[in-house]
Amino acid sequence: MSEIILMSDPRVAAVPVAECGERLVDVRRDGGLRVDDREQDPADGFAHLRTADSFAQLRAGVLERLLKAQSLLPADVRLLFVEGYRPLALQRAYFEEYADELRAQHPDWSAEELHAATSRYVSPPEIAPHSAGAAVDLTLADADGRELDLGTRMNADPEESEGACYTGAANISARARAHRELLGSVLTAAGLVNYPTEWWHWSYGDRYWALHTGADAALYGPTEHTPSA
Repeated sequence: MSEIILMSDPRVAAVPVAECGERLVDVRRDGGLRVDDREQDPADGFAHLRTADSFAQLRAGVLERLLKAQSLLPADVRLLFVEGYRPLALQRAYFEEYADELRAQHPDWSAEELHAATSRYVSPPEIAPHSAGAAVDLTLADADGRELDLGTRMNADPEESEGACYTGAANISARARAHRELLGSVLTAAGLVNYPTEWWHWSYGDRYWALHTGADAALYGPTEHTPSA
């Protein structure tokens, strides 16, 4: 698909879900991925909507593909996992918070324009890949754990970054472009798809993935994470 299809597009919501029942697993379980803990206890005022380890959960099939992507990287480069599963209530809070910011900046926008613009950066809760355990936010790091330059900080919104958060943005350095291409090449080879307004957001098995790949249905729908005792 050459056009950018936003998460708010009706074609995404129209994709059926054939829930496969695959469990959430903790990506830290075997040390195969380097995991950043910035989302374990973020100071964003939404602590009551998450558990301490929810950020580190993914469907087992997504983790399997990330480990495959990791194996395709040069020896001195690692994937740096930042966030996977996101409780539905937290996704809703993020969506509403960003929508409120845009509403204040653009009071002339219609409800439809506001919804679409918000979905560039935060998926509508009803179809959010993170809440299905199907999406991951990640970047690249060197062998010592230092993040590589991918053009913007992770989670930079379109306003802050002047659009440089878009995966195909032209206003980034050649070095950052090369790093994005490396990240994209291994994740695509492992079967994940990118949300093109966020270079760091990749998913497998969700509705957006199904639409992008032509699958008949999504494999994963919204799920709940039950912390282990």
